[in-house]
Amino acid sequence: MLPLHSSVLSVLFAVLLATATPAPASRDLLGDVINALQVGWVTHIDVAITVGTLANDLVSIVLDVQNPLILELTVDSISVSAGVDDAVVTSFAHTFATPLVIPPLGTATSENIADVLLIDGITAFLDIVPLGVLDLLNIDVNVRVGSILGIGGIPLPITGLHQTGVATT
Repeated sequence: MLPLHSSVLSVLFAVLLATATPAPASRDLLGDVINALQVGWVTHIDVAITVGTLANDLVSIVLDVQNPLILELTVDSISVSAGVDDAVVTSFAHTFATPLVIPPLGTATSENIADVLLIDGITAFLDIVPLGVLDLLNIDVNVRVGSILGIGGIPLPITGLHQTGVATT
């Protein structure tokens, strides 16, 4: 059991070391690796449209996310640009009132993220609803790796993540 534990720690140390080395500001090596591995972090997006949306183009969003690691992840904040075919439909930044704790190899559902603006309005958004998917064109997330019940952990900003075809209702 010790060699496996040691190997996992070695890999995590290597990832942390790689992200700590100087690199151009526009790149995030960890984000690039996650994208290359096609690790889908967001598994589902639930968009709530209300009567008020018709007047103000604001929706509420709930995200289902997964953790592919054997360590707990705690998400403190997230910034997302979402759309279809490289056209941005919405963009938002959110700091979680209560950090989102994702158990090892598990899933979690975010709190309601309110007042998300539909950039081209509700009418344009309704045209893409039948697709049932959104592309996450850019995700920047501040996580803490190895937290215990959401406490502590190693802060790790991950930038430049993207996913295509995320199920959306």
